Amino acid sequence: MSTRHKDSPETDPTLEADVFARDCASRPVLQNVASRWGVLALAALREGPYRFSALRRRVDGISERMLSQTLQALERDGMIHREVQHSIPPHVEYTLTDLGTRVADQLVGLIQILESNIDTIVAAQDAYRRD
Repeated sequence: MSTRHKDSPETDPTLEADVFARDCASRPVLQNVASRWGVLALAALREGPYRFSALRRRVDGISERMLSQTLQALERDGMIHREVQHSIPPHVEYTLTDLGTRVADQLVGLIQILESNIDTIVAAQDAYRRD
């Protein structure tokens, strides 16, 4: 794996990725993936291909602009594939890449843990507020 070295704008293939290092190239990718909308977009796309408007409906609460920015960042990072279908009117479909699928699998696992433990989480939040 390669990272950016702070003394050079070039990518140095001899350096190992370390997300804890300030200049590591993996850190902004982690920020894109782990953002509120990145997590939800990747988890939704794990269900299968989506067109933009259907994905926006699936990820309730996201604005058109934010979904567009999120998808662009995830496409740039190699997590999703954007395909323009040449029809009238033209349609754009989004799917996960192999890397995106592996990342989404992990995110869905995290989501499932949170959803299945929501009673414990709410109880902890209530206890915290009382203290």
